[in-house]
Amino acid sequence: QVQLVESGGGLVQPGGSLRLACAASGIIFRLYDMGWYRQAPGKERELVAQITRDGNTNYADSVKGRFTISRDNAKNTVYLQMNSLKPEDTAVYYCNAHWVVTVYWGQGTQVTLSS
Repeated sequence: QVQLVESGGGLVQPGGSLRLACAASGIIFRLYDMGWYRQAPGKERELVAQITRDGNTNYADSVKGRFTISRDNAKNTVYLQMNSLKPEDTAVYYCNAHWVVTVYWGQGTQVTLSS
């Protein structure tokens, strides 16, 4: 079956960095556009970053210049490097795989900013 398994979340101080990873199985990874979304308490899920199967990237304005999305098709994994983290980055981060009308989600990983 299809699985998207996120890892790398945790507790970090403002200004710090984290690297999230999402390992995919059960799909032809190289065909899928991959994305990271996040949902903070009381807020709707929002797009953070996307990377197409061709390697084109797109970022939310709030993370431009701080976050970098990348993918390794050989490892079926998409990454989100998060630098200069801010308290407002606190959220559950979800991995997303999208191909035509097919969409899969991971279970999410918590990122918490705390001083």
